[in-house]
Amino acid sequence: MVVFSILKFFGKVVLYFFLSSIAIVVLYKFVPPPITPIMIIRQFEGWFEGKNIGIRKQWVPFEKISKNVFRAVVSAEDAKFMFHKGFDWDAIQAARRYNELRKGRKLRGASTISMQTAKNAFLWHGRNYVRKALEAYFTVLIEYIWGKKRIIEVYVNIIEFGEGIYGVQSAAEVYFRKNASELTQREAALLAAVLPNPRRWSPVAPTPYIERRVAFIQGRMNSVVIPK
Repeated sequence: MVVFSILKFFGKVVLYFFLSSIAIVVLYKFVPPPITPIMIIRQFEGWFEGKNIGIRKQWVPFEKISKNVFRAVVSAEDAKFMFHKGFDWDAIQAARRYNELRKGRKLRGASTISMQTAKNAFLWHGRNYVRKALEAYFTVLIEYIWGKKRIIEVYVNIIEFGEGIYGVQSAAEVYFRKNASELTQREAALLAAVLPNPRRWSPVAPTPYIERRVAFIQGRMNSVVIPK
């Protein structure tokens, strides 16, 4: 009886998780995420470091964001964004081979924009198997419930662009003193170039490495496919 009660309890927990996770994904298809776990975690990290970082964010709809932004992030992060179902298996295999050959060194990732959106909207940073499994689960959900246009709209509105700066509108205001709809090709490429580590690099003080990334991104921007 005790074992049965425990199994029944865990069954209810699993069922609640699935129902609640599907419900929030459906809700976010229509409603902007008000806050994300990563925003909250960054606040706690700031408090422990004695800093009041704050959260600067402003949602802007897809139609009011420069298409340069979407072309830039796709070019920088996931050139096959429009052609996969959430996972770029070729990139995953290539990253696995790379990491196996270079054990102990900096690992290469293969996260798509869909995977990054799932992580940033619902989860936390980390490399453990539980977090990666949840990321894969939410990636499948948003691919089938949101679709590509909503995924990239959410992505550019919640992604971290600097300490306490979230979303392309806030980044455009802080770094370039303009709206997201007015960003030029180079400005969009600068924002996309710092995404791997936005608290280390700044789009208004690009290092030689960031300038090389900008050149690479701009070289791709006119050829990538983005949602309409």
